[in-house]
Amino acid sequence: MRVVRLPDGTEVPALGQGSWHMGERGADRAREAAALRLGIDLGLTLIDTAEMYAEGGAEEVVAEAIAGRRDEVFLVSKVYPHNAAGRKLEQALERSLRRLRVESLDLYLLHWRGSVPLADTVAAMERMREAGKLRRWGVSNLDVDDLEELGAALPDCATDQVLYNLEHRGVEFDLLPFCRGRGMPVMAYSPVGQGDTGRGALLRHPALGQVAQRRGATPAQVALAWTLREPGVISIPKATDPEHVRLNAKARELVLEADDLAALDAAFPPPKRKRSLAML
Repeated sequence: MRVVRLPDGTEVPALGQGSWHMGERGADRAREAAALRLGIDLGLTLIDTAEMYAEGGAEEVVAEAIAGRRDEVFLVSKVYPHNAAGRKLEQALERSLRRLRVESLDLYLLHWRGSVPLADTVAAMERMREAGKLRRWGVSNLDVDDLEELGAALPDCATDQVLYNLEHRGVEFDLLPFCRGRGMPVMAYSPVGQGDTGRGALLRHPALGQVAQRRGATPAQVALAWTLREPGVISIPKATDPEHVRLNAKARELVLEADDLAALDAAFPPPKRKRSLAML
């Protein structure tokens, strides 16, 4: 089992589960919860969600999945930027806890930066940590200059969750090294491309298909193994099909060789300059 160490020393699975687009259709919720439960069975015990996803619907799906299994799961949720300070953050967190049917979160993230000063968000996060409502806080979709603005609070930031996959490698130029140098892991969302549906353009790319064929794997497994090729990255694909969940879990066993990585670099060149932070 590959693990990643958080700044406080806690170890979490390098491969977890996302929940973006879950909870949007009531008819799909039982199937979605079942997929998450299967993932837990297979060791994908870090589950990421957000109040934004289906306006709380994804959190309700996660609640079904983890019912009776809270102690097995490292639970992550995210707060809207407009709720990210003071009483609004406290209320948003309480709503998320109620939907998730838990007493606290393992990690609570600022979903992206809005008009609320980061210092106010940190202050509210710390109050909720002191109150026992969350164990750690972090951020999402923040670039190096944003993280530097955290100042003295930066060592308490547990992670930065960003868009990171073969198509979007901009964070490798400066953000990944910045975080790695501070012992802060990066959490990669959409690691197999837009929506993690398995039908995106990334997974149809010939280079990915060639590496997959050579390694006896699927393109999605290669894409996931690529995000996990170096320490300090947590990958959170979403899957609602049981077979996709099983294949995702098997991706932990795939180690890409130098020729695989060279082929992928040729098809998806690493950044040579600073790029604007990509977001979905």
